[in-house]
Parts: sequence; structure tokens; C-alpha cells
Amino acid sequence: MRLAFLGTPEFSVVVLRALVDAGHEIVCAYSQPPAPRGRGHELKPSPVHAFAESQGIAVRTPSSMRDPSEIEAFAALQADAAVVVAFGQILPGAVLEAPRLGSYNLHASLLPRWRGAAPIQRAIMAGDEQTGVEVMRMTEGLDEGPVLSTATLRIGPLDTAGSLHDRLAAAAADLIVRTLPSIEDGSAVARPQAEEGVTYAKKIRSKEARIDWARPGREIDLKVRGLSPFPGAWFTLPSDKGPVRVKALLSAFEDVDGAPGVALDDRLLIGTGAGAVRLLRVQREGKGPQDAEVFLRGAAVPSGTRLD
Repeated sequence: MRLAFLGTPEFSVVVLRALVDAGHEIVCAYSQPPAPRGRGHELKPSPVHAFAESQGIAVRTPSSMRDPSEIEAFAALQADAAVVVAFGQILPGAVLEAPRLGSYNLHASLLPRWRGAAPIQRAIMAGDEQTGVEVMRMTEGLDEGPVLSTATLRIGPLDTAGSLHDRLAAAAADLIVRTLPSIEDGSAVARPQAEEGVTYAKKIRSKEARIDWARPGREIDLKVRGLSPFPGAWFTLPSDKGPVRVKALLSAFEDVDGAPGVALDDRLLIGTGAGAVRLLRVQREGKGPQDAEVFLRGAAVPSGTRLD
């Protein structure tokens, strides 16, 4: 098929690569404009932009797909269909309907649960036991279109947003490759989303990342894993030079009692408002991620230490 592809982050690259490998013709890849990255704040292309160029695929990076010139250029591609994966812009109806067979979004949740910007993180933070990815025919409403196909995944007790992201990306790539033939031959069945059970996955805000040890331990564990690796739930650890910020990247709930924010042993078991949280992987400010046992070799946290 002649496909237009719209996506920006690494999640999208996994899908684009699968479409290329399956033999589809990508007539153009759209992505968000280059943005400042790294310590030097140099303008760098998005993951999709970089991958598409490496494959010889034409790339466009419009600041707005509502620009009349961009709508005209998109229609001129004469694509059979558009595949949209975490593009980062709301697409107008004129863009959605330009491809001959319509535009299709891969969304990382079981709709109508977790419509919106951060479905992977919010599913973990809410304690969901399963999630998935769905191929949806796009409408102008936010993730409201009918669903054509679904892949369901279990959320494990040690899953993080990072690990779940990778599994969902692989599932998304497989799902769209299997679904496109039925879109092409007209056999695909689009089922409307349920009207009940709608939830919205709000964008993650930095103020959410600080750990409040007075909250229940199960809630803290879900926050740690849902915000890992980025932005990373964090706390401060006392040191001779003052408080040091530490990100918690992996944890596990333990059903033991202890004062909130106090180390209950010498291996990063921290008391909470209900139960305790075992920190399994952390990242000290200015350092790389470390397993707890490695971290503790250079920064002992003895029983009784009070965290902020």
C-alpha cells in the first residue's frame, strides 16, 4: 500500500520499521520539528525523522497540520491510507479524510479507557492489570474513533512504563501489519467504542513526580513504576553535603509496617502511610541508573534513615 506515516518518538519508529519491512511504500513520513536536545541544546531530529531519512523516505516536519499548504501537500501524496502513531498534533478532518481508505491510529490502551497523551503511564499508575494496543479509524474527536483490531497485554508486578512501552510497541507493529490487508480489501470491521468506561490519560506533569511517603505503599509503588524511566519519581536523601535528589526507577510493595519515609532495613525498604516500598533500582542526581545493591556500596542508607 501507499502509506503516509505520522509519528515522532521511538515507539513510532518500531511501527514504521515494521511497515517498511512488510514491503509497504511509505510516500512520506511526518514528524514533529527538530527540538533542542542534550546538554548543548542542539536542534536534533525526532527518532522518526532520523529513521525515515536513513531509509530514504521523504520527511516533512510542519509546526501545524492545519496550515492550508500542509493540507494541500498531504492530499497530493495520494496515499491509500495514513498510519498515525504518537504524532503529537491534532489532525483536522481534511487531513484525516485525504487518504483513499482513511487514517488509522495505533493507540496504546484498551479504548475507551485511557484516551489521550499518557496511556502507558496512567495504566500502571492506576493499578490496571491489563492494557493493550488498538487500531482505530481516526475521527476529529480525541481517540473516539471506531476500533478495527486489538492486542491485549498483561501488566506485570515489576513492569515499568519503559518495559511496557517496549512490549506495546512490538505488539503495535505486529497488529498494524496484520490489519492493513483487511483495510485494503474492505473486510475490516470497525466497531464503535463503548460509551461507558471512558477515562483520559492526562499528560504527565513534573509536579507529580515527587514521592510523598505518607501515601499508601501500593500507590507509591505504582507511581514509581509508572513514571520510570521518565520523568522518574524522586525523593531526597540526606548527605554530608545536604539533601541529594534520587530517582526511584523500580520498586516492589511489601506488606510490613513502618514510619513513613524511614528506612526499615539497610537495603532500601522504606516505610509509607500503609505498608512499605522496596526500592530496587535508583538513580542519584548526576549519575546513571543503578541496582539498589550497587547504589548502596557508594551511599549507605542504614535502618532509621529518614528520607524527605
